[in-house]
Amino acid sequence: MVVVTGDAPSSGNKTLKLWSERILVSLPERHPLAARAVIHWTDLRGETVLLSQHDPSRELEDLMISKLISSVDRPRVDLHDVSRSIIKSLISMELGISLVMESDTGASFAGLVYRELRDGTGSSRIDFSAHWRAANENPALDGFLELLSERYRSPTSPE
Repeated sequence: MVVVTGDAPSSGNKTLKLWSERILVSLPERHPLAARAVIHWTDLRGETVLLSQHDPSRELEDLMISKLISSVDRPRVDLHDVSRSIIKSLISMELGISLVMESDTGASFAGLVYRELRDGTGSSRIDFSAHWRAANENPALDGFLELLSERYRSPTSPE
């Protein structure tokens, strides 16, 4: 079994939708965009977005590309081989902004604020789902799927 972002349809596999997280912009508290409650993708034009080379940065960068089709609308992306906490330090030093998932905001960080990132239809989100082979007969799988189904109740059941 694998838990991935988005839907990764594959013939012969089963899927269980799990959870969804909002995407937020992490920025220095003195940044001009910090005064806004909500930031739109197009507001990122001219910014430098700092991302870690580790998960989930690729998904966030792909989402940004899908939201800002024209390369002239996209901010500059700087990928760093560091942890997300180091990225937060760079942001607090006003070296750029970043895209984060809602779950990354649990610990407060001095000099940083988070703002919701939206497109024309509302909050930007990343979905997570579990995928496994239909032929998987491991007895532990059923118990694990039951646990996931209870924890992440969704309107759809395993396919």
